[in-house]
Amino acid sequence: MNQKIYLRTVFILLFLLCCMALAAVCVGRLSVNPLDVYQVISIRLGMGPELNEYLETMDTVLFQIRIPRALAAIMVGAMLSLSGAVYQGVFKNPLVSPDILGVSSGASVGAAGAILLGLGMVERQLFAFLGGILAVVLTTTIPKLLKNYSNLVFVLSGIIVGGFLTSLLAIMKFIAEEQTELAAIVFWQMGSFAYIGLKEVVAISPAFFIGVLLFIGLSWRINILSFGEVEAKTLGMNVRQIMAITVAGASFITASAVSICGTIGWIGLVIPHLARLLVGSDHVRMIPITIILGALFMLIIDTMARALLTVEIPLSILTGIVGAPCFAWLLYRQRTNVF
Repeated sequence: MNQKIYLRTVFILLFLLCCMALAAVCVGRLSVNPLDVYQVISIRLGMGPELNEYLETMDTVLFQIRIPRALAAIMVGAMLSLSGAVYQGVFKNPLVSPDILGVSSGASVGAAGAILLGLGMVERQLFAFLGGILAVVLTTTIPKLLKNYSNLVFVLSGIIVGGFLTSLLAIMKFIAEEQTELAAIVFWQMGSFAYIGLKEVVAISPAFFIGVLLFIGLSWRINILSFGEVEAKTLGMNVRQIMAITVAGASFITASAVSICGTIGWIGLVIPHLARLLVGSDHVRMIPITIILGALFMLIIDTMARALLTVEIPLSILTGIVGAPCFAWLLYRQRTNVF
């Protein structure tokens, strides 16, 4: 793909993302006219008349519920997709997802612990974040103990830690009170933006911007790592250092995303494949496309979750229903490269 076609693809995806963001703030139980959205935002910026009763209601709906939720969906989708692309590039395995180092399992255990302790939403997010980071620490400790830093050992370490944390989560579910605590744990695991506000958006913004800038800057190094450790060392790269930075960074943005909305599957697995299909395996081009596609996909899923039924559908249900067939199709398209 030449540069002109690539830039055209980026602009088209950004345009679709903007259109979907507008649709997301307009669609819901209380439908909002796009002209009302423009008018309310203009008044907020001091470029319109004073708010009347109707526009005050629209202002509350937009700025306290829908705009924060749309921003959260954009950032979470981008972060999960980005971490998936990084993991797949670093570990040279197209079937790797952000769950590979047990981050999601650790976050689930942290959130479940906060629920069992009767803590609030802020503490639950903090516990989920700390649980995800702890999972990464445990996963990276095993290769150090074995003195083996190969990609295979990292992946196996993640499977071990993830399995242990999943069992620990099952124990917490078993001892949880059925009507309240167990229901809260299960709902959190399914993923939702129902309780997202500006505070949560602000909380993950630093991780989002740092992650995006970090991995766009490291994209050419990820290209070299994807060739293999021997080739990377031959080219003078400090493989262990770059591996540590990329794995820690990807785990950090995953834990940050999961901490505010619960675990959401398939995005980090499917979206990098779709980006690779569009622009190829060059991470310099693929990572920006992955970020935009992930944000767009998550925004579509969240809008569907709010609008399809009278009750809100947990996000993981929709990502599984949409993601599994998409991934099967992508595997079929790329079967000669994957198998």
